[in-house]
Amino acid sequence: MTVVERRAARVLLVDSAGRALLLCGGDPARPDTSWWFTPGGGLESDETPAEGAARELFEEVGLKIEPTDLGEPFWHHVVEFSYDSRDYRQEQDIFVLRVPGWQVDTSGMDAEEKATITAHRWWSADEIEASPELIYPVELPEMLRRLP
Repeated sequence: MTVVERRAARVLLVDSAGRALLLCGGDPARPDTSWWFTPGGGLESDETPAEGAARELFEEVGLKIEPTDLGEPFWHHVVEFSYDSRDYRQEQDIFVLRVPGWQVDTSGMDAEEKATITAHRWWSADEIEASPELIYPVELPEMLRRLP
């Protein structure tokens, strides 16, 4: 089976209460399964991770920032997953951006995002740990608690 290699960037958007904004979505190939995740996604061929993260943040939640607002990545890791009957190996950088709060605007989502992202909410580390739902990255509660 062929594995698609890709680079991605995500944003851990944190409000003044220390909660992370997560999106809920699923896989068209597995319509009965959903999970929560940070805004972000695959990089376009000419993008830096910060540029891709800023673009994805605007598309998925409507927050317009400059890539330089993100600083350096907070965390880098590799994740392997299946989506729409294809296997991926994704290297991704996660940036942290603190905001006083944010009212999500999904009008910038593309057709695939609109079809697969179904909800959003702010989560505390304790809520993430107590939830029976799938939430990625699994290290998210620890990451939130490590933030300065």
